[in-house]
Amino acid sequence: MGEAANGAAEGAANGAAEGAANGATGDTTGRDGAGAAAKLAGTILATIHPSWRAELDGVPVEEAAEATARRILGGEHVLPAPENIFRALSIPAPATRVLIVGQDPYPTPGHAVGLSFSATPDTRPIPKSLVNIHREYADDLGLPRPDTADLTPWHRQGVMLLNRVLTVTAGAPNSHRGTGWEAVTEAVVRHLAERPMAAILWGRPAQTLAPLIGPDRCVMSPHPSPLAAHRGFFGSRPFSRANEILRGQGVDPVDWALTPGVDGTSPRQQR
Repeated sequence: MGEAANGAAEGAANGAAEGAANGATGDTTGRDGAGAAAKLAGTILATIHPSWRAELDGVPVEEAAEATARRILGGEHVLPAPENIFRALSIPAPATRVLIVGQDPYPTPGHAVGLSFSATPDTRPIPKSLVNIHREYADDLGLPRPDTADLTPWHRQGVMLLNRVLTVTAGAPNSHRGTGWEAVTEAVVRHLAERPMAAILWGRPAQTLAPLIGPDRCVMSPHPSPLAAHRGFFGSRPFSRANEILRGQGVDPVDWALTPGVDGTSPRQQR
């Protein structure tokens, strides 16, 4: 779970929007219902940066947004909030240099922010997969472990935190798998692969995307979940290796530091 594979964190305003949208129920098949679904779909799509519009031409993005809108208006508690569903695509396509793929959003209300593995800054306890990411981050880069669940500093630097499936029903992990999101996110990855980039693929579902990118540009290991992290995630050095891949393509490295005032561009052994 990331949380999926989206700068301000979802706070009270987003929580209110989520509640209002998910609290609206009714018939979505009539003229009024279709209009409400179209309006909500517009809210969902508005987060996408204009640079992605042409790249996703012919991809069923609008259909996926409308289907999600109908779910919400039908009374399903869908996460994340509508305005955060496409948050991973809120950064310009040309500015994206690293891809980190999650599975689907955190299913706990208030946690999912539209960026894989990230959560609201005040989320406590920090999700266990993210705790393990923090541990590997510290070991790889020689930096202090972060005390926040917020990964938006990475997002702002062009790290796409993309979930393979962009929505989930609250309390039901993987509930939206096979509902159309995979075609959308695969198209995103195909486009990213046309540019210099690095991909961090944790777990088998994410690694199915490796052939689209090329193995020489992928850092692959088991998922950081407690069930898999000890099988090869720990010690995999994903952050410094991704920067090595970027440098090899003439791209500036990512400053992975989540703590202000420290440099997160180099591995521990170079400090």
